[in-house]
Amino acid sequence: MGKNLTVYLLAGVLTSTVLTGCVEQQIYTNPATGNGLIMIHQLNTSYNPKYIIASNYPMEEAFVNATASQYLLPLNLTQVVNIQSLNNVFQLTENQQTLLKNNGFVVIDYGRVDDIVQPYTEMKEKGIPIFVTTDTLLHLYHIQFDEILKSVEEKEFFDDILDVSKTLFERAKKDYELFTNPDLKEAARRNVAYFAVALKLLQTPTDEYNGSENIRGVDFTVPEYVTEEVDSEINLINTHTGFSKSPIFHYKEDYSQYIPRGHYTQSEKLKRYFKALMWYGRMAFLLKGGEPHCPACDFLVSEENARIATIQAALISTELLDAQVNGKTAEELWRRIYSVTSFFVGTADDLTPYEYLSCIAKVFGLRFNVTELANYTKLFDLKMELAKLRNPEIYGGTGECELPSTATPDDLNKVLDKTKGMRFMGQRFIPDSYMFQRLVFPAVDSYLGDDTPFTLEYTMGGPTRCFPRGLDVMTVLGSKRALEILEEEGDTEYEHYYQQLSNLSENFAKVNTTEWNRNLYFSWIYTLKSLLKEFNESYPTFMQTKAWQDKELQTVLASWTELRHDTILYGKQSYTPTKTSWEPPPKPVVGYVEPVPEFYARLLSLTAMTKDGLSELEVLNETEKSRLETLQDILSRLISIS
Repeated sequence: MGKNLTVYLLAGVLTSTVLTGCVEQQIYTNPATGNGLIMIHQLNTSYNPKYIIASNYPMEEAFVNATASQYLLPLNLTQVVNIQSLNNVFQLTENQQTLLKNNGFVVIDYGRVDDIVQPYTEMKEKGIPIFVTTDTLLHLYHIQFDEILKSVEEKEFFDDILDVSKTLFERAKKDYELFTNPDLKEAARRNVAYFAVALKLLQTPTDEYNGSENIRGVDFTVPEYVTEEVDSEINLINTHTGFSKSPIFHYKEDYSQYIPRGHYTQSEKLKRYFKALMWYGRMAFLLKGGEPHCPACDFLVSEENARIATIQAALISTELLDAQVNGKTAEELWRRIYSVTSFFVGTADDLTPYEYLSCIAKVFGLRFNVTELANYTKLFDLKMELAKLRNPEIYGGTGECELPSTATPDDLNKVLDKTKGMRFMGQRFIPDSYMFQRLVFPAVDSYLGDDTPFTLEYTMGGPTRCFPRGLDVMTVLGSKRALEILEEEGDTEYEHYYQQLSNLSENFAKVNTTEWNRNLYFSWIYTLKSLLKEFNESYPTFMQTKAWQDKELQTVLASWTELRHDTILYGKQSYTPTKTSWEPPPKPVVGYVEPVPEFYARLLSLTAMTKDGLSELEVLNETEKSRLETLQDILSRLISIS
């Protein structure tokens, strides 16, 4: 090894389903009679939104055909030409020097900084060569993703969901006044309460609010006949103590989910939006009910409550497309929010109003009287058609379901089946939550070891795997190092763990490029996946070490955490069922780029997909578009350099 070897300090900051039945339908009702005539006009739309989204992804892959110069480890630090400069600036400890010698690189704590560029600027000023790592690029993309989403939520979606809520609230009130059939009247009453909760969440100041923001308001009065239920729901949401029985929906809900987090803590408007969208995303109009009903039973609610809930969902679905909001239908505003958020995070895991409309048309025809929704035979036929539709794939905590200690994956499917129903703006299917679901009880069962790993929880049914880990996701995505760590820490010592892991790994290995890029969430994970491989002799020596695998794994986990943070409102969280101005050009900086062209190519494609897709959806302003274009330029250069 020659004396020209230079150490580039690793200063990268380690940043810690389809819209099925998408038939556009127009529904015209005449609620003034109390016996509204419903007419459904089906428009021929044959596109699949998932693949329309994927079409924005430029499928460009980088192929590595190079051989980096190799050297022997451990290093002889006396032959590193700038080792003294490094020591003078960073005062490397004995342990850090040992790590540098053994691995060919070392990561040091740079302290907490708010500006991702600051460490690079300071190293340049001190004459230290720069090493640009993937961490920086991933963090830059996260900033763009999060800021764009936050901007459209504040500037557009808050007002839109407020208008939709107010309009459907008033329609439900009118329905209640005019309906005479007991079931229709009760369904309308509960819909009044449902939309009243959302309106109060959007219009009631939080305790921390100082009145500094210009937040639009609307006039509405909660009728006396739902005041008690609405106030009880609001109290449960604001105290967010955990699972309690919903006064409106009659099953247990996890009210701890309504604590604003992520970027939703940054303004009063976002806090209110978070609570309202969480309400619309989590609360389900359950399809199935019966006796007995309880968290451990075959049903979560009574047959009567399920019947009323189905009528509620049918009323909402039909009136959504007919109700007028400032010259548009409520459905147009709903679809705008749903389309944009689907591009970011994906489509709903639960049934949507569109799917209910499709079944309504099949059972009742394209022209029928609203009173037919209360006909037991017709309603039964509707529920049978709805039952044929897809089940959710992720259990989101509905009803705090309980399973016996002998439960199997088939019992999980039963839980998914009994929590089936429409959600107004349902949370989205995301792959990591699906993986989590399949790597905890009941898919994975009893603990076989004799320690207390992170994933272990002692339940009434004995010790079992109740908590998944981010390393589980990375293992499914192909990281051998992640599996090693899980095994070292005892988190794989469960009955059926390896079987479930094998099934997941096999299934996700079959996912093609188009499927991986169905939305920005999936595509982000696809980008991270390229860093989880083992690097061969085509790459620099330091990248072939286990220490570098750990560094890359940390990078991926950190970026994945940012992804979850950015999408906390829309991504469906899995639950484990209870077991019982111009300046002169800067001086060139001596530096080094982490040689991972495949990663840069995927991140470039993801950035292009973000820019092009959100431009088509008319979400981006010129500043946001320019920032994404700048990131594209940087990534193109990095591909060439690496």
